Amino acid sequence: MSRLLKKLIYIFILSGVHCDQQIQWLSCQFTDEHVAKNLEGHTETQLIHRQAMLQFGQKGDAPLNPHTITFLIIGSKLDLRRYVDGVEAEQLECELRRYSTEGIHVHWPSQEAKEYNWWFTCTLKHSQGLFTVTGFLRHPSDHPPPGQQDYNKWPPIADTEKLTTTVAMVVKTQTPSVKATLGSEQKLHCQFSTDHRGANVTVEWHWQNRGERIKLFSHTSRTGKAQGSGVGLKALAGGDASYTLPFTKMKNEGSYICSVHVNPLLGNVEVNLHIEEPPRVSLNVGPILSLLEGSEHKVICEAENYYPLDVEIVWYEQDPAVSGQRIGAPLPKVLPNILLSSHKHNQDMTYSLSAFFFLQASLKVSERQFICSVSHRSLRMPIKKSFILKVEEPTSWMFILIVSFVILLLLAVLVVMLRYLHSARKPYAQKKPY
Repeated sequence: MSRLLKKLIYIFILSGVHCDQQIQWLSCQFTDEHVAKNLEGHTETQLIHRQAMLQFGQKGDAPLNPHTITFLIIGSKLDLRRYVDGVEAEQLECELRRYSTEGIHVHWPSQEAKEYNWWFTCTLKHSQGLFTVTGFLRHPSDHPPPGQQDYNKWPPIADTEKLTTTVAMVVKTQTPSVKATLGSEQKLHCQFSTDHRGANVTVEWHWQNRGERIKLFSHTSRTGKAQGSGVGLKALAGGDASYTLPFTKMKNEGSYICSVHVNPLLGNVEVNLHIEEPPRVSLNVGPILSLLEGSEHKVICEAENYYPLDVEIVWYEQDPAVSGQRIGAPLPKVLPNILLSSHKHNQDMTYSLSAFFFLQASLKVSERQFICSVSHRSLRMPIKKSFILKVEEPTSWMFILIVSFVILLLLAVLVVMLRYLHSARKPYAQKKPY
């Protein structure tokens, strides 16, 4: 058997294994809509949650569960499963919705001449927030759309109906939620694809926060013109519409919406950017604090330049000999009567806070370890700073007076003796004949 034939067989086997591992079906929630006018003439929409199944297969396949609504996705140039490759079905949250083109009928390139379309969106979210994928499902129909306000006259779907669909467009983000520190570079992921080439695609990025909305970038493939920056045009041609923040500032926090428009479809994915700046923790004392018994010292633990606001500072006391033990060691004692300063709002919009107490020095707490623990959402583990207290007994004033008197007495005796020796040497020097 030739090497080429062996390689072909090996590739075929691997392909079969890969296909067996692909998701064959998903349990989904179909959010249906009932639109009607109330007595005042206003339009009201009632959301109806129905059970449905997303099934991958070939045209004409029977539903795996004939007792529920089945959205059968048959093969096309876009395979929705490719965008969730490597993920188990249990890790996916699936939601199906109707999609209104607001009466606009556009001949989709892959459909037959006499066909019309019902449109649906299928949104797949990772249970741990790793990605969000939105696919547009096209269900061909021989019936024309009901008019401009098509959402007022949705075609009814029976509880056991099977809808054969194909994927027409996909929009995905791998960064639905981003945690960034100040000054960091962040890439907000957005990619898209359609089931045909040469589509006129308009890509836009918007930022919004607290009622404010700003357009950051816009590009239309038909004209090739772009407004704004942050998206690479070469990457955009390949379906990568990711937006880059070169230097994250506090004002960049908010929601970023990547919009992909291929008439009559408009797909959006949202990226929420959260600023999380960890605190800098410091003490106003060194690793060892020496005090005299009975004295008092103000000990301060300060957490600086953190964001967002919530931070927790706790003071503990423990025996340093058992601080490294994991089994059988007594729990550290939480210090009561800790005082907190007011939050300080810094110029860079971060916050600072200090927790302090007045330490009464006594021999009972000598050689004890005092620990400041600071917790914040930006930290996986609390930051801890500590010092060891050493307390010394104060020296007696009587003892100091006695020692001082003895030293002065000895100095006085020494001075007298020096004077006596000096006076005794003078006569002796005068009697010499030379």
